[in-house]
Amino acid sequence: TGAIGLYNVGQSCCLNSLLQVFLMNIHFTGILRRITVPPCAVQKRRNVPYQMLLLLEEMQCGKRKAVSPIDLAYCLSVYRVKLFVQYDAAQLFLTLWNLIKKQMKNPELVEELSYLYTICVQEHLACQKCSFETKRNSSMLTLPLPVLDSNSHVLKTMEDCLQYFFHPEELTDHNMCFCERCGRKTPFLQSMKLVHLPQTLTIHLKRFCFEKSAYIHKLSHYLPFPQELDFNAVLTENQCQADDNEKAAWQYELFAVVAHSGSTSCGHYCAYIRSLTECKWYCFNDSEVCPVSWDDVKCTYGHFNLHWGETAYLLIYMKKHPQ
Repeated sequence: TGAIGLYNVGQSCCLNSLLQVFLMNIHFTGILRRITVPPCAVQKRRNVPYQMLLLLEEMQCGKRKAVSPIDLAYCLSVYRVKLFVQYDAAQLFLTLWNLIKKQMKNPELVEELSYLYTICVQEHLACQKCSFETKRNSSMLTLPLPVLDSNSHVLKTMEDCLQYFFHPEELTDHNMCFCERCGRKTPFLQSMKLVHLPQTLTIHLKRFCFEKSAYIHKLSHYLPFPQELDFNAVLTENQCQADDNEKAAWQYELFAVVAHSGSTSCGHYCAYIRSLTECKWYCFNDSEVCPVSWDDVKCTYGHFNLHWGETAYLLIYMKKHPQ
Protein backbone atom coordinates (compact mmCIF):
# COMPACT_ATOMS: atom_id res chain seq x y z
CA THR A 1 0.00 0.00 0.00
CA GLY A 2 2.94 2.34 0.52
CA ALA A 3 1.49 3.20 3.95
CA ILE A 4 4.75 2.96 5.90
CA GLY A 5 5.57 5.10 8.95
CA LEU A 6 8.61 7.29 9.62
CA TYR A 7 10.36 7.19 12.98
CA ASN A 8 10.63 10.48 14.85
CA VAL A 9 14.36 11.25 14.91
CA GLY A 10 14.29 14.47 16.94
CA GLN A 11 11.05 16.52 16.93
CA SER A 12 10.69 15.54 13.26
CA CYS A 13 6.88 15.14 13.23
CA CYS A 14 6.50 18.17 10.94
CA LEU A 15 9.14 16.89 8.51
CA ASN A 16 7.70 13.36 8.62
CA SER A 17 4.17 14.58 7.83
CA LEU A 18 5.36 16.61 4.82
CA LEU A 19 7.56 13.76 3.52
CA GLN A 20 4.55 11.43 3.63
CA VAL A 21 2.49 13.94 1.64
CA PHE A 22 5.24 14.21 -0.98
CA LEU A 23 5.96 10.48 -1.22
CA MET A 24 2.31 9.35 -1.30
CA ASN A 25 1.78 11.65 -4.30
CA ILE A 26 2.35 9.38 -7.33
CA HIS A 27 2.65 12.44 -9.60
CA PHE A 28 5.57 13.71 -7.50
CA THR A 29 7.26 10.32 -7.17
CA GLY A 30 6.94 9.87 -10.94
CA ILE A 31 9.22 12.91 -11.28
CA LEU A 32 11.49 11.86 -8.39
CA ARG A 33 12.23 8.46 -9.97
CA ARG A 34 13.68 10.16 -13.06
CA ILE A 35 16.27 12.39 -11.35
CA THR A 36 19.96 12.28 -12.27
CA VAL A 37 21.89 10.32 -9.64
CA PRO A 38 24.78 12.40 -8.21
CA PRO A 39 28.18 11.00 -9.33
CA CYS A 40 30.04 10.75 -6.00
CA ALA A 41 29.29 9.73 -2.42
CA VAL A 42 29.65 13.24 -0.95
CA GLN A 43 27.18 14.72 -3.46
CA LYS A 44 24.76 11.86 -2.84
CA ARG A 45 24.73 12.58 0.90
CA ARG A 46 24.07 16.28 0.23
CA ASN A 47 21.40 15.90 -2.49
CA VAL A 48 17.84 16.24 -1.14
CA PRO A 49 15.95 14.69 -4.12
CA TYR A 50 18.31 11.69 -4.16
CA GLN A 51 17.95 11.14 -0.41
CA MET A 52 14.16 11.36 -0.78
CA LEU A 53 14.36 8.74 -3.52
CA LEU A 54 16.43 6.43 -1.29
CA LEU A 55 13.87 6.89 1.50
CA LEU A 56 11.01 6.11 -0.89
CA GLU A 57 12.76 2.91 -2.03
CA GLU A 58 13.36 1.85 1.56
CA MET A 59 9.70 2.47 2.43
CA GLN A 60 8.49 0.46 -0.54
CA CYS A 61 10.96 -2.42 -0.39
CA GLY A 62 11.05 -3.03 3.35
CA LYS A 63 8.54 -5.05 5.32
CA ARG A 64 8.84 -3.02 8.52
CA LYS A 65 5.99 -0.86 9.79
CA ALA A 66 8.29 2.21 9.77
CA VAL A 67 11.71 3.35 8.56
CA SER A 68 14.10 6.04 9.76
CA PRO A 69 14.55 9.27 7.76
CA ILE A 70 17.87 9.98 9.50
CA ASP A 71 19.98 10.11 6.29
CA LEU A 72 17.58 12.61 4.74
CA ALA A 73 17.50 14.58 8.00
CA TYR A 74 21.32 14.72 7.97
CA CYS A 75 21.21 15.91 4.36
CA LEU A 76 18.72 18.65 5.24
CA SER A 77 20.83 19.78 8.20
CA VAL A 78 23.51 20.82 5.68
CA TYR A 79 20.94 23.38 4.43
CA ARG A 80 20.05 24.61 7.95
CA VAL A 81 16.98 22.42 8.40
CA LYS A 82 17.98 21.18 11.86
CA LEU A 83 16.55 18.46 14.06
CA PHE A 84 15.17 19.21 17.56
CA VAL A 85 13.50 22.37 16.23
CA GLN A 86 9.76 23.14 16.12
CA TYR A 87 8.89 23.99 12.52
CA ASP A 88 5.89 25.63 10.91
CA ALA A 89 4.58 23.15 8.31
CA ALA A 90 3.79 25.85 5.72
CA GLN A 91 7.30 27.33 5.94
CA LEU A 92 9.01 23.93 5.95
CA PHE A 93 7.00 22.88 2.89
CA LEU A 94 8.34 25.89 0.97
CA THR A 95 11.89 25.19 2.18
CA LEU A 96 11.74 21.53 1.13
CA TRP A 97 10.15 22.26 -2.24
CA ASN A 98 12.73 24.92 -3.11
CA LEU A 99 15.62 22.62 -2.12
CA ILE A 100 14.17 19.83 -4.29
CA LYS A 101 13.74 22.15 -7.27
CA LYS A 102 17.18 23.74 -6.90
CA GLN A 103 18.94 20.37 -6.76
CA MET A 104 17.13 18.74 -9.69
CA LYS A 105 19.60 19.11 -12.55
CA ASN A 106 17.27 18.13 -15.39
CA PRO A 107 15.46 21.28 -16.71
CA GLU A 108 12.58 19.14 -17.97
CA LEU A 109 11.97 17.68 -14.50
CA VAL A 110 12.22 21.15 -12.92
CA GLU A 111 9.54 22.35 -15.32
CA GLU A 112 7.33 19.34 -14.52
CA LEU A 113 7.77 19.92 -10.78
CA SER A 114 6.85 23.60 -11.16
CA TYR A 115 3.79 22.77 -13.27
CA LEU A 116 2.71 20.16 -10.69
CA TYR A 117 2.65 22.64 -7.76
CA THR A 118 2.71 26.27 -8.95
CA ILE A 119 -0.34 28.57 -8.73
CA CYS A 120 -0.42 31.55 -11.13
CA VAL A 121 -2.26 34.78 -10.28
CA GLN A 122 -2.52 38.29 -11.70
CA GLU A 123 -2.36 41.23 -9.31
CA HIS A 124 -4.33 44.36 -10.23
CA LEU A 125 -3.95 47.90 -8.86
CA ALA A 126 -6.50 50.46 -10.09
CA CYS A 127 -6.58 54.16 -9.19
CA GLN A 128 -10.04 55.17 -7.96
CA LYS A 129 -9.61 58.75 -9.27
CA CYS A 130 -8.56 58.20 -12.90
CA SER A 131 -8.92 54.41 -13.42
CA PHE A 132 -5.19 54.06 -14.23
CA GLU A 133 -4.44 50.33 -13.77
CA THR A 134 -1.30 48.23 -13.42
CA LYS A 135 -1.16 44.44 -13.73
CA ARG A 136 1.53 42.03 -12.56
CA ASN A 137 1.73 38.27 -13.01
CA SER A 138 3.09 36.29 -10.08
CA SER A 139 3.22 32.72 -8.84
CA MET A 140 2.93 31.01 -5.46
CA LEU A 141 3.24 27.48 -4.07
CA THR A 142 0.41 27.74 -1.55
CA LEU A 143 -2.82 29.69 -1.29
CA PRO A 144 -2.41 31.36 2.13
CA LEU A 145 -6.03 31.76 3.23
CA PRO A 146 -6.91 33.98 6.21
CA VAL A 147 -9.44 32.40 8.57
CA LEU A 148 -10.52 35.80 9.98
CA ASP A 149 -11.67 38.88 8.06
CA SER A 150 -10.23 42.38 8.50
CA ASN A 151 -12.55 42.96 11.49
CA SER A 152 -11.33 39.74 13.18
CA HIS A 153 -14.65 38.01 12.49
CA VAL A 154 -14.48 34.27 11.93
CA LEU A 155 -14.85 33.06 8.34
CA LYS A 156 -17.21 30.11 8.55
CA THR A 157 -16.08 27.78 5.74
CA MET A 158 -13.02 27.26 3.58
CA GLU A 159 -15.03 28.51 0.60
CA ASP A 160 -15.62 31.77 2.54
CA CYS A 161 -11.85 32.00 3.07
CA LEU A 162 -11.25 31.61 -0.68
CA GLN A 163 -13.83 34.28 -1.49
CA TYR A 164 -12.27 36.66 1.03
CA PHE A 165 -8.73 36.04 -0.30
CA PHE A 166 -9.77 37.03 -3.84
CA HIS A 167 -12.07 39.88 -2.76
CA PRO A 168 -10.89 43.37 -3.89
CA GLU A 169 -9.44 45.57 -1.15
CA GLU A 170 -9.71 49.36 -0.99
CA LEU A 171 -6.41 51.11 -0.22
CA THR A 172 -7.30 54.42 1.43
CA ASP A 173 -5.90 56.88 4.01
CA HIS A 174 -2.32 55.87 4.94
CA ASN A 175 -2.51 52.90 2.52
CA MET A 176 -3.00 55.09 -0.57
CA CYS A 177 -0.63 54.55 -3.52
CA PHE A 178 1.15 57.01 -5.81
CA CYS A 179 -0.66 57.31 -9.15
CA GLU A 180 1.60 58.11 -12.13
CA ARG A 181 -1.26 59.69 -14.04
CA CYS A 182 -2.62 61.81 -11.17
CA GLY A 183 0.87 62.69 -9.93
CA ARG A 184 -0.07 62.17 -6.27
CA LYS A 185 -1.20 59.57 -3.77
CA THR A 186 -4.77 58.44 -4.41
CA PRO A 187 -7.12 55.68 -3.22
CA PHE A 188 -6.54 52.42 -5.09
CA LEU A 189 -8.44 49.17 -5.50
CA GLN A 190 -6.21 46.14 -5.08
CA SER A 191 -7.36 42.76 -6.36
CA MET A 192 -5.97 39.37 -7.28
CA LYS A 193 -7.28 37.20 -10.12
CA LEU A 194 -6.70 33.50 -10.55
CA VAL A 195 -4.90 32.53 -13.78
CA HIS A 196 -3.77 28.91 -13.37
CA LEU A 197 -4.21 26.12 -10.83
CA PRO A 198 -1.81 23.15 -10.63
CA GLN A 199 -2.40 19.40 -10.51
CA THR A 200 -1.48 19.38 -6.78
CA LEU A 201 -2.96 22.40 -4.99
CA THR A 202 -1.71 23.27 -1.49
CA ILE A 203 -3.94 25.48 0.66
CA HIS A 204 -2.50 27.04 3.83
CA LEU A 205 -5.10 27.87 6.46
CA LYS A 206 -3.51 30.74 8.42
CA ARG A 207 -4.40 29.48 11.88
CA PHE A 208 -1.38 31.11 13.53
CA CYS A 209 -1.63 34.88 13.89
CA PHE A 210 0.17 37.67 15.72
CA GLU A 211 -1.69 39.57 18.40
CA LYS A 212 -0.87 43.15 19.43
CA SER A 213 1.59 41.87 22.02
CA ALA A 214 3.56 40.06 19.27
CA TYR A 215 2.39 36.78 20.83
CA ILE A 216 1.59 34.10 18.22
CA HIS A 217 -1.93 32.83 18.81
CA LYS A 218 -3.48 29.67 17.40
CA LEU A 219 -6.99 29.99 15.95
CA SER A 220 -8.70 26.67 16.66
CA HIS A 221 -12.29 27.52 15.68
CA TYR A 222 -14.49 25.20 13.60
CA LEU A 223 -13.76 25.56 9.86
CA PRO A 224 -15.14 22.84 7.58
CA PHE A 225 -13.47 22.05 4.25
CA PRO A 226 -14.99 20.00 1.40
CA GLN A 227 -13.89 16.65 0.00
CA GLU A 228 -14.62 18.00 -3.47
CA LEU A 229 -13.89 21.58 -4.50
CA ASP A 230 -14.94 23.34 -7.72
CA PHE A 231 -13.35 26.78 -8.05
CA ASN A 232 -15.87 27.77 -10.71
CA ALA A 233 -18.62 27.45 -8.11
CA VAL A 234 -16.69 29.43 -5.48
CA LEU A 235 -15.13 32.35 -7.37
CA THR A 236 -16.88 34.92 -9.57
CA GLU A 237 -15.97 35.76 -13.17
CA ASN A 238 -14.24 38.94 -11.95
CA GLN A 239 -11.97 36.89 -9.68
CA CYS A 240 -10.63 34.77 -12.54
CA GLN A 241 -8.35 35.58 -15.46
CA ALA A 242 -8.42 32.26 -17.31
CA ASP A 243 -9.93 30.77 -20.47
CA ASP A 244 -12.69 28.15 -20.46
CA ASN A 245 -10.25 25.29 -21.13
CA GLU A 246 -8.22 26.19 -18.03
CA LYS A 247 -11.30 26.63 -15.84
CA ALA A 248 -12.75 23.30 -16.97
CA ALA A 249 -9.96 21.58 -15.00
CA TRP A 250 -10.60 23.49 -11.75
CA GLN A 251 -12.38 20.59 -10.05
CA TYR A 252 -10.52 19.07 -7.13
CA GLU A 253 -10.67 16.20 -4.68
CA LEU A 254 -9.03 16.28 -1.25
CA PHE A 255 -5.80 14.27 -1.15
CA ALA A 256 -4.22 15.12 2.21
CA VAL A 257 -4.56 17.13 5.42
CA VAL A 258 -1.55 18.14 7.53
CA ALA A 259 -3.01 18.69 11.00
CA HIS A 260 -1.55 20.43 14.05
CA SER A 261 -2.37 19.68 17.67
CA GLY A 262 -1.18 21.43 20.82
CA SER A 263 -0.08 25.03 21.21
CA THR A 264 2.23 27.24 19.17
CA SER A 265 5.15 26.55 21.52
CA CYS A 266 4.47 22.87 22.13
CA GLY A 267 2.73 21.20 19.20
CA HIS A 268 2.62 18.05 17.10
CA TYR A 269 1.90 17.36 13.41
CA CYS A 270 0.40 14.35 11.68
CA ALA A 271 -0.93 13.77 8.16
CA TYR A 272 -4.17 12.30 6.89
CA ILE A 273 -3.62 11.04 3.33
CA ARG A 274 -5.91 9.35 0.82
CA SER A 275 -4.00 6.62 -0.99
CA LEU A 276 -4.31 7.32 -4.71
CA THR A 277 -3.95 3.60 -5.52
CA GLU A 278 -6.44 2.30 -2.93
CA CYS A 279 -8.70 5.37 -2.49
CA LYS A 280 -8.55 4.79 1.30
CA TRP A 281 -7.66 7.31 4.01
CA TYR A 282 -4.70 6.72 6.35
CA CYS A 283 -3.40 8.63 9.35
CA PHE A 284 0.40 8.99 9.35
CA ASN A 285 1.52 9.81 12.89
CA ASP A 286 5.31 9.39 12.78
CA SER A 287 5.93 5.61 13.01
CA GLU A 288 2.24 4.80 13.52
CA VAL A 289 0.08 4.38 10.41
CA CYS A 290 -3.55 3.31 10.56
CA PRO A 291 -6.57 3.35 8.23
CA VAL A 292 -9.16 6.00 9.07
CA SER A 293 -12.57 7.16 7.85
CA TRP A 294 -13.69 10.51 6.44
CA ASP A 295 -15.32 11.18 9.82
CA ASP A 296 -11.87 10.90 11.41
CA VAL A 297 -10.52 13.44 8.92
CA LYS A 298 -13.42 15.78 9.70
CA CYS A 299 -12.26 15.87 13.32
CA THR A 300 -9.56 18.30 12.11
CA TYR A 301 -12.20 20.97 11.36
CA GLY A 302 -11.37 22.46 14.78
CA HIS A 303 -13.36 23.58 17.82
CA PHE A 304 -13.53 26.86 19.78
CA ASN A 305 -13.19 25.10 23.14
CA LEU A 306 -10.42 22.66 22.17
CA HIS A 307 -7.39 24.89 21.68
CA TRP A 308 -5.06 21.91 22.12
CA GLY A 309 -7.10 19.78 19.75
CA GLU A 310 -6.18 18.74 16.22
CA THR A 311 -6.87 21.32 13.52
CA ALA A 312 -6.20 21.19 9.77
CA TYR A 313 -3.33 23.47 8.78
CA LEU A 314 -2.41 22.46 5.21
CA LEU A 315 -4.98 21.08 2.77
CA ILE A 316 -3.70 19.36 -0.37
CA TYR A 317 -6.14 18.89 -3.25
CA MET A 318 -5.70 16.93 -6.50
CA LYS A 319 -7.29 17.75 -9.84
CA LYS A 320 -10.09 15.31 -10.66
CA HIS A 321 -9.61 15.72 -14.42
CA PRO A 322 -6.03 16.83 -15.13
CA GLN A 323 -5.36 18.36 -18.52
